[in-house]
Amino acid sequence: MKVLTNIFLVVSLAIGIIFMSIYQQEYFYGLEYDVRVINGFKNNSSLPLVIWCSSNNDDLGGRALQEGDDFSWSLKTNFWGTTHFLCTMKWDAMRRKFDAFKVPRDLQRCSLFRKCSWSVREDGFYFSNDEVNWKKDFSWL
Repeated sequence: MKVLTNIFLVVSLAIGIIFMSIYQQEYFYGLEYDVRVINGFKNNSSLPLVIWCSSNNDDLGGRALQEGDDFSWSLKTNFWGTTHFLCTMKWDAMRRKFDAFKVPRDLQRCSLFRKCSWSVREDGFYFSNDEVNWKKDFSWL
């Protein structure tokens, strides 16, 4: 009887893991996402948009993006579900930190294709998961 109980528990656990991996992917680590930050300013060719991004484990360094340039990277979510990339943006006298990728917020909104794109413009920061439809997420101030 004890052997049957152990077999039942192992089979139940296996079915549970399979179900969660199919329907609850956010509970599994190692999902790959592409993040892209685009300089969406118009007529600012003389003044670049400066970006510096990092996570707890990776420092991606800084870049100076001219109009239309982008900064892209790929990441994999960690086991704990705490993957977080923070970027600091600077343009002229304006400076703003923002979460370029944060697991609780971005697992679902970065869509089936796991693409998180940002267009930084004069009036704020726009998000898209398809680079066709952009929605303003927040302003510089």
